[in-house]
Amino acid sequence: MKKEEYKQAVEKLNLWAYHYYVLDDPITTDEEYDKLYKQVQEYERARPEDVVKDSPTQRVGDVISKGFTKAKHLSRMWSLEDIFNAQELQKWLEKVYRLDKNITFYCEPKYDGASLNLIYDNGELQQGITRGDGTVGELITENVKTIRSIPLRIEHKELIEIRGEVVIFKDEFEKINQERLKNVEPPFANPRNAAAGSLRQLDPSITAKRNLVFLPYGVGVNRLPQKLLSDKMDAIYKLGFRKPPLRAITKGYDEIEAIYEQMKEERDSYAMMLDGMVVKVNEIAAQIDMGYTVKVPRWAVAYKFPAVEKITRVKDIILQVGRTGVVTPVAVVEPTEIEGAVVERATLHNFDEIERMDIRIGDKVIILRSGDVIPKIVKVLVHERSGDEVKIEPPKECPVCGSELLHEDVLIKCQNLKCEARVVNSIIYFASKQCLNIEGLGNKIVEQLFNAGLVKSVLDLFALRLEKLLALEGFQEKKAKNLLQAIESAKGCELWRFINALGIEHIGEVASKMIAEAFGINYLHVTKEALVAIDGIGEEMAESYLEFMRVNKETVVKLQEILEPVAPQKREEAKENPFKGKTIVLTGTMSEPRPVIKERLETLGAKVSGSVSKKTDYVIYGEDAGSKYDKAVSLGVKTVSEDEMRAMLT
Repeated sequence: MKKEEYKQAVEKLNLWAYHYYVLDDPITTDEEYDKLYKQVQEYERARPEDVVKDSPTQRVGDVISKGFTKAKHLSRMWSLEDIFNAQELQKWLEKVYRLDKNITFYCEPKYDGASLNLIYDNGELQQGITRGDGTVGELITENVKTIRSIPLRIEHKELIEIRGEVVIFKDEFEKINQERLKNVEPPFANPRNAAAGSLRQLDPSITAKRNLVFLPYGVGVNRLPQKLLSDKMDAIYKLGFRKPPLRAITKGYDEIEAIYEQMKEERDSYAMMLDGMVVKVNEIAAQIDMGYTVKVPRWAVAYKFPAVEKITRVKDIILQVGRTGVVTPVAVVEPTEIEGAVVERATLHNFDEIERMDIRIGDKVIILRSGDVIPKIVKVLVHERSGDEVKIEPPKECPVCGSELLHEDVLIKCQNLKCEARVVNSIIYFASKQCLNIEGLGNKIVEQLFNAGLVKSVLDLFALRLEKLLALEGFQEKKAKNLLQAIESAKGCELWRFINALGIEHIGEVASKMIAEAFGINYLHVTKEALVAIDGIGEEMAESYLEFMRVNKETVVKLQEILEPVAPQKREEAKENPFKGKTIVLTGTMSEPRPVIKERLETLGAKVSGSVSKKTDYVIYGEDAGSKYDKAVSLGVKTVSEDEMRAMLT
């Protein structure tokens, strides 16, 4: 890198930082930023005389907004050195061990949110200050008071700074973006930006609506007596603060790597977004001895996860037709490696989404992969356009059968029941695990049977014969007999599986169970009024169900005669108990698997729901209860711990 290139790189990093920290509108990925940042660092190490004052290496945190009063931290909030692989971890450990060999390490999640410093004195919350530049931040105490996971009073009476990250849980993030779309507002790119944007609202009432969560990760000024960081954090949690989903005390490289791999493997199951794991020396005395560089503590690092956001380019748009005829656009992108997998496609949901984001063929885009089978486009890099990009127009004809498409609100549908894509996908769904679970009837076999003319509808599955299968390529006698036996075994299935297997739009596993439970074998002869009377089934779901049954009644009756599905047995009337007739939601980790507790409560006459509403009677919670617990508190719904639940029953 030459001097002029170095200056340009600094300008680019500052532009990216401005969009990220000030505008809450990122225009690049963390990986791209980190890569360029490292190049600037290497240049500055080689030529310290060239370092410019506005280089991002000369600051600790983000830029202070002019909309808030400035406030000083009692002690500096430090950034952390980033490491990205096992080799860099090993190098850091070698440096640490040169300073002190007899130490342990405290490992906890690196939350993807907005840093916050809380100052308590005499047991009362005095100030809430954003990280700012590490020395001075934004005073946002009134906003902080709206966050329910931050106690306004604590038992500790001495002056103390409690540091942590403010996050928005993933399910809450989706709700916020849906609300913003309804209000014709641009959605947040990710939960991190939603948290930062919500925390720094000039109107605290907006912050209050966002269900922010504070997760402590350390302390600043304090007189806590504990000699280990892990013990200090235990003391903080006992004051009423939320614990992390996973943490560990480790003794060296192997144990750190093991907990890192576990956290990386489990991160998609956590309620909040993580972008890595923080490793800190556990002994406070050793931390003091090791001290700090100009920018970071020598006793801690952020061990980053592989990037889940990457920049790529949209090469084309292809159309997929699902089992209900809905046409879904999918972006074909330049092959991009994310977490060891090469990504070549990204979901676009529908054409309204394409228009809203103004996605064009040829655009540079940021794609996000977070446990999804197909990643999604989260941002178009409009500033990178050359002018040669091509707008995407909604289709008028089915890409598979060529028939005219029906435009229905945001959905585009192929109405042709004989369309190959509809037939094949409906059979694949019919045989899937959550439906009839017909082993051996996967995608390729269904396509082979369809192409050979042996199945043109689900009904044809039950007319298959051994000699016809043996004539197909790859079918030996054992394979053919196993498939026929698996199809035969589907007979006598549970009624809810049968209803779910029909593939009715808006009617999934939960709704299928509700309908089977409510109507039994009379599921075909129900009214809209009777359907919407079931808590959890709305008008759109009821209309979709009734329309499907009207159009496909003959086929459904034939399938019922073949499969003879078994209706659920009516439960015996439960004896009187505190939960009989009550609507209950379960959340958090319990001493027994939640399905076991759910079954027990249903036997007692309770209805166990998956979401909290004003109609919920109790939210029963275990360890690490998440946003469902927070929502219950905000709605005034009664919360009951697992131990309290058991006490109520005895």
